[in-house]
Amino acid sequence: MLTFTVITTDPDEVVQPLHDRMPVIIQERDYDRWLKADPERPPIDLLRPLDADKMTAWKVDKAVGNVKNDSPELIEPASAGPESSENHSPETPGPLFGA
Repeated sequence: MLTFTVITTDPDEVVQPLHDRMPVIIQERDYDRWLKADPERPPIDLLRPLDADKMTAWKVDKAVGNVKNDSPELIEPASAGPESSENHSPETPGPLFGA
């Protein structure tokens, strides 16, 4: 059986206005350390937010929130049309990463 886990951490400055947590993003330079973890030196220090200057955010169409939708267009910036506007303010985070 193939499985995976999404490990979350506190949000960085890019994600914080959208949600109270974000996935841990392991940088390429740390792949081997993460995948070949040494029990004497567990890689728990890698479980931190990615530097905000390495991230970019833009609004996407609300269709991205439905698992039935699966197309590359979902990551394109949303148009300003009414069907693509889902008004989540920083005070009311959206359903990022489930409940």
